[in-house]
Amino acid sequence: MRQQEYKDKKIAVIGIGGVGGYTAAMLAAEYPNVTAAARGRRGEAIRRAGIRVHSDHHGELSVMPHEVVSSADQMEPQDYIFICVKNYSLEEVCHQIRGIVEKDTVIIPVMNGADVGERVRKYLKKGIVIDTVIYIVAFANPDHSITQQGNFASLRIGTRIEKEAYAVEQVSELLRNAGIHHKISKDIEQDIWKKYILNCAYNVSTACYNNTIGELRRNPDKAKEYEQLIYEAYEVAAARGVNIQKEDAEKMIKRFYEELSEDATSSLQRDVWGGKETELETFSGYMVKEAARLGVKVPVTVRMYKRLSNTITDCTKIKTCQTAVLPLK
Repeated sequence: MRQQEYKDKKIAVIGIGGVGGYTAAMLAAEYPNVTAAARGRRGEAIRRAGIRVHSDHHGELSVMPHEVVSSADQMEPQDYIFICVKNYSLEEVCHQIRGIVEKDTVIIPVMNGADVGERVRKYLKKGIVIDTVIYIVAFANPDHSITQQGNFASLRIGTRIEKEAYAVEQVSELLRNAGIHHKISKDIEQDIWKKYILNCAYNVSTACYNNTIGELRRNPDKAKEYEQLIYEAYEVAAARGVNIQKEDAEKMIKRFYEELSEDATSSLQRDVWGGKETELETFSGYMVKEAARLGVKVPVTVRMYKRLSNTITDCTKIKTCQTAVLPLK
């Protein structure tokens, strides 16, 4: 497809948080028919001033999309739909977009989790779903602008359905024209699980203890639990038949000790201790269920999942949380 033909395509981005805001701004700077779905004050801010991104990678961006809607069901049928919401909102969003998805619509969920593509296919039962993994540090600010940190933001795209490989090539061209760094994955399931295993330790440990990575590293018991979370998730992936090796898990552990920032926190940690809705089921609940289904023992994962479930219940009741936590039992 020629570059000019992409100019005529209708592109939607659902969820204008950190990842969605970055993605929507890059696309809208190149393509004239980008629609952004954002609720409440964020939607109002975008209608007023556009999508504003402070990017270490691309500099300052301020882009006005073609249209801003508060709900995806307010759009007309789209050619490409990027879903960039929290995992707990995925089913709701899929119900909203059913009316704007046609048989050739390409859906690109850019989200956390190991089973996102499977769930989108299950909820929609139409369209073409591309699997992805994104490597980016991006977040929404109180003024509804977006900050993208670091000189690296990259997407991996692929499909497990051979007859839909042509759609991956289309999305690659769409992204390339917009200056969004990406690669076509040779094994997208492997790439998804490599990031997911890391998140199962990174998000869950920092949230369970409300500690930074540095604080976890300095405590031998907590550091050992981090290692165990990695290995438990690896065992589940292996039992599922994912093409992943023990050496991959060892590299993730080495990264924990040698590469992750001392003051690094996680989105799950911030949401749990801020009394917000969380992606605990994405980073831990799904792992517990898959382990049980496959007959894999994951004792540390189960303990932390139960503890975090209780913490979330307490935080929801009192709205704010104390930073001290009791040792795991």
